Amino acid sequence: MGLEDKWHKNETIYSVDVETFYDSDGDGVGDFQGLIDRLGYLSRLGVSCLWLLPFYETPNLDNGYDVADYYQVDSRLGNMGDFVEFTHEARARGIRVIVDLVVNHTSDQHPWFQAARRDPDSPYRDYYVWTDEPAAAPDKETFFPGEEEDVWAYDEVAEAYYYHRFYRFQPDLNLRNPDVREEIRKILGFWLELGVSGFRVDAATLMIDQKGTLPPLDDPHSVLKEMKSFVRSRRGDAILLAEADDAPDELDEYFGDDGDEMDLLLNFVLNAHLTHALAREEAEPLVSGLERLPDVSETPGQWANFLRNHDELNVGRLSDAARAEVFETFGPDERMRIYGRGLRRRLAPMLGGDPERIELAYSLLFALPGTPVIVSGDEIGMGEDLSLPGRNAVRTPLHWSDDPNAGFSSGDPDSLVRSVIAEGPFGYEHVNVAAQRADQDSLLDWMERLIGTRKECPSLGWGTQTVLDTGSGAVFANRYDWEENTVVTAHNLAAEGTTVTLDLGDPDGSIHRLVGEGEHDRREDGSVDVDLGRYDYCWLRVGEEHAARRW
Repeated sequence: MGLEDKWHKNETIYSVDVETFYDSDGDGVGDFQGLIDRLGYLSRLGVSCLWLLPFYETPNLDNGYDVADYYQVDSRLGNMGDFVEFTHEARARGIRVIVDLVVNHTSDQHPWFQAARRDPDSPYRDYYVWTDEPAAAPDKETFFPGEEEDVWAYDEVAEAYYYHRFYRFQPDLNLRNPDVREEIRKILGFWLELGVSGFRVDAATLMIDQKGTLPPLDDPHSVLKEMKSFVRSRRGDAILLAEADDAPDELDEYFGDDGDEMDLLLNFVLNAHLTHALAREEAEPLVSGLERLPDVSETPGQWANFLRNHDELNVGRLSDAARAEVFETFGPDERMRIYGRGLRRRLAPMLGGDPERIELAYSLLFALPGTPVIVSGDEIGMGEDLSLPGRNAVRTPLHWSDDPNAGFSSGDPDSLVRSVIAEGPFGYEHVNVAAQRADQDSLLDWMERLIGTRKECPSLGWGTQTVLDTGSGAVFANRYDWEENTVVTAHNLAAEGTTVTLDLGDPDGSIHRLVGEGEHDRREDGSVDVDLGRYDYCWLRVGEEHAARRW
């Protein structure tokens, strides 16, 4: 596999929900024509890989993760012609598209399930997991405690119980059934033919887990290996990005042997520890998180790192004490918490709207080993709406301007798929694309520069990371070495300034600042003293200057 087939190692992935991005026709729902209309915005931002949340035909009871037809576009968002036009226009701008693949379960409105429930002899009956009498105390729980309490639901038509780890309207598929696995290959092939560059595999851990009364899969990871083999046979550079929120010592298995499984894993372990580090204003939790991860530096695999996503910020794998510390700092109001494990908040309000702290957090994210992932709205520091139910608090429409409906839609406010944030410091009159586009000191302008610099630093995607001793509990520093390139980054997580001494790995190489504005002085032994203010950061290149100067 050549460098061109590992393009994901040096990307910034931008996650977008079509229905909340931009409404082109005034019906209150974002659509593919709206996405096409704003591709110029994404291109200027520096985005070269878009991850689309589910856009398939759906009852839309769980943000599209309840799929009723894998081969149709949700009619609210457009049609298949719109999707094809979108992929062509994106490709013309150098933007790859990966799409959510939701095949752990379907909607209960999917024709497969409807056929299965009506006829016990239907070939679709075995597409799902059924029992006449579930265990009194199931050994697994649903993922939504307080909203869904049992993994078995009774179907009146089938006169039997079906298994579901998510909501009862999302029955789990039986991945032991070879016909189901063939259906998955058909779905993959269909969307690859339409021009996608890969898939974000939803609930990968649950796909290969033992389900209900069924025996475990003989080789659980064979499901994911089959998918990878098929995808690569159809398109050599297509990737699979997995949602695999598993124990740290299990994660390396998802990458497979020599890259025959997942290309990227969403890094839930590091996300939780990074959040804890930001809450504490200390580097130790982040270092601890890095130490818990399997070393994939010598493999084709890559971590996909993020600060926030479209779900809750899950800190369930932290210790009770660490989780309590995160909740106290970032979720002091009970309404900010969800499922006992997470926060339904955006990053900017979590950090008090402090521009320096927000920049620090994103600089740190982009300086961690892996591929950075940001969510639509991150680039302008949007807030959440806690008046909305559940995880919808962080799924509000993008603020384009201070026009009515935040410039998202020309429709009636009551028609919006979700209300825009209108009140408080994160209301659309204060936080929007248009205002920040006109301000060279805005977060949006800063994010454009950060994304551009990261693109020009392949060492961070390809290199070997070394965590550096800083002598300061508040400062995290690391060094990347790749071929003849060395990049050093330092981040002060605290509100008090400090000076740290860093080992550059090259006592004679010249030093060029890539990111940040802090001063640095070379010592006689080749190390460097770096002055960091409150919530300050810097990236330094050692050797020849290659990246464009943006700071």
